[in-house]
Amino acid sequence: AGVPMSSDDAGPDFWPLYAQVQDLLIERLASGHWRPGDLLPAEPRLAKEFGVSQGTVRKALDRLADRNLLVRRQGKGTYVASYTPERALFHFFNLVGDDGDRQLPLSRLLSRRCGLAGRIEQTRLGLSGGDKVVRIVRVRSLQARPVLSERITVPRELFPGLDTLPEAALPNTLYALYESEYGVSVMRAEERLKAVSADADDAEHLGVPVGSALLEVDRVARGHDQRAVEWRVSRCATTRHHYLSLLD
Repeated sequence: AGVPMSSDDAGPDFWPLYAQVQDLLIERLASGHWRPGDLLPAEPRLAKEFGVSQGTVRKALDRLADRNLLVRRQGKGTYVASYTPERALFHFFNLVGDDGDRQLPLSRLLSRRCGLAGRIEQTRLGLSGGDKVVRIVRVRSLQARPVLSERITVPRELFPGLDTLPEAALPNTLYALYESEYGVSVMRAEERLKAVSADADDAEHLGVPVGSALLEVDRVARGHDQRAVEWRVSRCATTRHHYLSLLD
C-alpha cells in the first residue's frame, strides 16, 4: 500500500512524505513486525511497497537511525537496533565519575513485589486503578561503592512473570531483559532531575548521613509506540560522580 498523501500539500496539515514513511516504519517496529536485530528489506523494495522514491525511504531510515531506532551498516543494510551494554552506557546511563570514568554500575536486588498500581504510578505509566505493577528496589555500585538506589515500576501486563523470575535471571541492565524476554524495546526516556535530602533508607543503602544532598533522577522510559513501559526513580550520591548530559 502506498503512503497516504495530504489533500492540500500547501496547507497547515501537510506532512512531509518522508515523515509519513517514517511513521509507517515506526508502526511496524511497534507491532513487532520487525524485531531487534532484524535486517530490514532493501530500500528499493520498501520504496516500491510504499509507493515513494528510494530517496524518500532513505531519508526516513536516516531519521530513524539518528533516533537510535535503526542501525545502518555499510555494505550490509539497515537493522533494527538491539539493546546492548554499550547503548545502555551512552544513551541511558548518565552518571560519570569526576575523573571522567564511565562504566555501567553493578546491581544488587533488595526487593521485588507485585501489587495494584498506586495513583502516582497510574499517572506516570498511563495505567488504570485496577492495573497491576511490578515494583523492583535495588542498589547499584560503581567502583565497588554504592552510588544509586533505584525504585523501578513496570506494568505487569507488559512483563508477566517478572515478579517471579529467579533472581539470577535478572540482568544488570533490565532493558536487555525487557527486549529479549518480552519484546519490549526502550527507545527513549524522559528524565526530571531535582536535589533531595537522603532519608533513612538512602542512608542505609548508600552509606551517607540522613539529610545528605542527593540527586534524584525521575525517568519514564517509552517503547516504539511511545507507551510508557517503565517508571524509575534513582537517588544518586554525587560525592565522586556527576550527571553528564550531551546536547547535540
